[in-house]
Amino acid sequence: MEETQKKQIVLSAVQPTGTPTLGNYLGAFKNWKMMANDMQEEYDCFYAVADLHSITVRLKPADLRRQTLEMYAFLLALGIDPEKNVVFIQSHVPEHAQLAWILNCHTQFGEASRMTQFKDKSEKHPENINVGLFSYPVLMAADILLYQADYVPVGDDQKQHLEITRDIAERFNGIYGDVFTVPKPFIHKAGARVMSLQDPTKKMSKSDTNVKGFISMLDDDSTIMKKVKSAVTDSEAKVYHGEGKDGINNLMEIYSCCTGKSFEEIEKEFDGKGYGDFKSAVGEAVIEELRPVKEEYLRLMGDKGYLMKCAAEGAEKAEYFARRTLRKTMKKVGFLQL
Repeated sequence: MEETQKKQIVLSAVQPTGTPTLGNYLGAFKNWKMMANDMQEEYDCFYAVADLHSITVRLKPADLRRQTLEMYAFLLALGIDPEKNVVFIQSHVPEHAQLAWILNCHTQFGEASRMTQFKDKSEKHPENINVGLFSYPVLMAADILLYQADYVPVGDDQKQHLEITRDIAERFNGIYGDVFTVPKPFIHKAGARVMSLQDPTKKMSKSDTNVKGFISMLDDDSTIMKKVKSAVTDSEAKVYHGEGKDGINNLMEIYSCCTGKSFEEIEKEFDGKGYGDFKSAVGEAVIEELRPVKEEYLRLMGDKGYLMKCAAEGAEKAEYFARRTLRKTMKKVGFLQL
């Protein structure tokens, strides 16, 4: 009998940092949604809510629990089928922390200190520059290497972390033999870079002090429309993509992502029309894009028993893979095996 070929593994993880914005959705999660539909037959896909990473910043315990469950529900609401994919919560699989310690001891201080995210976050939180923040990339490496991931979807801000993961894996393999798969970046369709509606020179962020600057995934239809209609534009009143038109460029990017239309098609559609018509169309497109995900999310949050059942099953599947890698790693290092 012909042996079934082993599927390659793709690992994706997201921190539970509160309700995602339209920028998060169009920039990354919409690709995850497409991946879930297109890749689950060809690859073994793992999706993790990376709650261990969240505590480098002080959170109220109740907030961490709530946000973790909300993010888990959001992943399922995207259409990621927990029967066909491994969808789990990181802290439910203790092997992540165990492998991270071993990898810490195989990571050089100098290479960890070069991580730009540590420098950036240290400047933002000077009152809490903790060791966990410094070793964050090593825990991320453990997340990836634990599942022998072949590919990891990464944005620009995470490329450096994947590079150090590859370095750690290659160093470890060089010392102990073939233990870890050396992961590669998964290149998919580039997500939109969605900017603030009030300051289109800055990326859309849920931490924006001006709530009109971002659209939350859970904003109601009227709030979405109001925020789009109040978006900063310019005085030219002509819809086209060009230099010095940051506000319109941003709205065109959003409209393009929601409708699939090219900038050229959008320019033709609104030729001779003002910004009022364009903003209304953008608002409607955003509402329709978010509606099915939002409705499914709210339905899932109304059935917490089902969510916890899926999380338990996901953790069991993830731990099956994780335990095998950890045992092999510990044996290679020389830990006494029971």
